[in-house]
Amino acid sequence: MWTTTLQEKLETGTARIAVIGLGYVGLSLVVELAKAGLTVRGVDLDLERVSLLNRGESYLVDVPADTLRPLVADGRLTASTAFDEASSADVLIICVPTPLRKSKEPDISYILSALESLVPHLRAGQLMILESTTFPGTTEEVLQPRIESRDLVVGRDFFLAFSPERVDPGNKTFTTATIPKVVGGVTPACTKLAATLYRRVTHTVFEASNPRVAETAKLLENTFRSVNIALANELAFACRKIGVDPWEVIEAAATKPFGFMPFYPGPGIGGHCIPVDPLYLSWKVRLTGYEAQFIALADQVNRAMPEHVVRLVTDALNDRERAVRGASVLVLGVTYKADVNDIRESPALEIIDLLAEKGAQISYADPFTPQLTSGSVKLTAVEPSADAVETADCVLILTSHSAFDYAMISDRARLVVDTRNALKAYRSSRTSIVTL
Repeated sequence: MWTTTLQEKLETGTARIAVIGLGYVGLSLVVELAKAGLTVRGVDLDLERVSLLNRGESYLVDVPADTLRPLVADGRLTASTAFDEASSADVLIICVPTPLRKSKEPDISYILSALESLVPHLRAGQLMILESTTFPGTTEEVLQPRIESRDLVVGRDFFLAFSPERVDPGNKTFTTATIPKVVGGVTPACTKLAATLYRRVTHTVFEASNPRVAETAKLLENTFRSVNIALANELAFACRKIGVDPWEVIEAAATKPFGFMPFYPGPGIGGHCIPVDPLYLSWKVRLTGYEAQFIALADQVNRAMPEHVVRLVTDALNDRERAVRGASVLVLGVTYKADVNDIRESPALEIIDLLAEKGAQISYADPFTPQLTSGSVKLTAVEPSADAVETADCVLILTSHSAFDYAMISDRARLVVDTRNALKAYRSSRTSIVTL
């Protein structure tokens, strides 16, 4: 009975949706659901986010205010800090962070907190979907028992599924509406209902046989990226030893139309996925007594990059008879990737800390991050003007934002350590350029 009722609501667009967590994933999702004609309520404990959203104002680069305003004005999209909104929703989608503990073990405390806040408001006929990246087994081993403690039988009168988020901040080509969705329900009915919902907002839905497949698929996606980035970073080390340009090597290899996918070296890995997700997988398999050596090695290589960048800066300054202590270093870009306003796990933070510990005088420019606190360092962004570039002892490019004037930087800087190959098209005899 409940299956038929909920299926009809989802197909006709009359189902009410509550999305828990309004970060990169949650905000993008509520917008797409509302654009699809559904009535959506976003729930977040951050009062500033809720207030901005209810005014039709965006706090994320990828979600324009022009997109938000009409949805809010039409009443399709609202936000609240109250979890009791869940009782009137037909679908509950959890999109909260899942970071790592200092021990590099999974931290699902945000999932548990959201679940405990939702449980008192659960009722028969609802569908709950977990989108937060987590270790295989979370949906069935953590969420399902807590839901069924309310005398709700999953698959009969309550429905539960996992569908991993695939948001790529800053990507204009692949968005929530165009990226295929993977869905794994606890029962076939759970899978069917979740797939019906997502087919309203995206073109392709892959129905996995169970939540563990969907949970593991998400971890594989970012483990694949972590391992290949680590290979590119190791290539940069190797090429430096033999006097070969790694960027040109990759460019040459990428001309092969099959069997190769280009990945590029950089100052380290960042964001909410690549530094975290592989360790969720390795932690889970370690419980069985198996050590995922590839994952551990990739993590080791990638996490060594910030110290490598600091050595490059130190050596480059030394070659110019300048000590790093007291040297002025202008950092260009502190977010974890270009043209986004996200500094989570950004390698720039560690690099700035390490340089500051060595006595460097740090300034930074980033159009997406006006203020920065990293360790004991508190900074305010400066304009990347010709004067700022010209007077710095070293310009350190950590994030290749499109707003930076690379032609000017190449022409006016005395020394550039370029970790993103941003100056590839701009080479000047006046400037000394060091790459990975």
